Amino acid sequence: MRILVFKEAIGFMKYKWICLIVSTLLVLGSLVTLATKGLNLGLDFTGGTVIELQFQQPADLDKVRQQLTAAGFADAQVQYFGSSQDVMIRIAPRAGIEQKTIGEQIVAAANQAAEQAVTVRKVDVVGSAVGDELKEDGFLAILVALVMILVYVAARFEWRFSVGAVASLLHDVIITLGMFSITGMEFDLTVLAGVLALIGYSINDTIVVFDRIRETFRKMRDMTTDETVDEAITSTLSRTTMTSFTTALTLIVLFAIGGAMIHGFATALLFGIFIGTYSSVFIASGLAVVLGASREDLMPTVVEKEGAELP
Repeated sequence: MRILVFKEAIGFMKYKWICLIVSTLLVLGSLVTLATKGLNLGLDFTGGTVIELQFQQPADLDKVRQQLTAAGFADAQVQYFGSSQDVMIRIAPRAGIEQKTIGEQIVAAANQAAEQAVTVRKVDVVGSAVGDELKEDGFLAILVALVMILVYVAARFEWRFSVGAVASLLHDVIITLGMFSITGMEFDLTVLAGVLALIGYSINDTIVVFDRIRETFRKMRDMTTDETVDEAITSTLSRTTMTSFTTALTLIVLFAIGGAMIHGFATALLFGIFIGTYSSVFIASGLAVVLGASREDLMPTVVEKEGAELP
């Protein structure tokens, strides 16, 4: 692989301590927010009723919401599902009221908002036990992904780089969750899928940077560690920028015209690619340098041939 050598590498590593301190404060702030305010968990995790209705004419969502509010369901989530005639209504469970009764009341309110009778396409009831199980399994998936990445990077590179990679991923995940906590955006299974996709995106970016650092260490042996890392990151900057830019364009389109159902997914990834690009450059590499990563850690082991003469 050919290394692009710039006449002047950007001095990323001279800002490593500033970035590490700022990121630590952001992570701590996110943890405090998550502990005090928590996440606005969706029905996938809390349980509730999901009803899909088909209207004879394009549905007026504002009118449907008004009728649901009048019926005592002001917190109902109403959105189009596929077309302007297909509507999905999601409602959290009510204490002391059977989910079947809630479904019947919602259908009755929707009928009052329509000129003609609506057709009930599907009624799904998600129990709280199922929601708790999904919540545990979802966050366990994040934990397992982080542990496997730790093992993989440690085997491929060196433990200092492994710690830097996993720390940057934790940084990305915690700050992204903190953003959802602060804004109060709903956190459902699609958002969780976005967070898992963010982990994959971020570690891919980090591995590209680490590969280039290893190659630069082996080819430019007269540079200091900071200079070598700066040169490696600078040489991958165009690739990183273009990848982030094209991914962001796709996510902006998904957010704008993809519908309310994937707003959370698009938001998680759109925010995540920027924080992930930043962490790959400053957190993963910077932390590895702070922990004492050096050229000797990444040089191939010299194996003496059997029978070779000793000096």
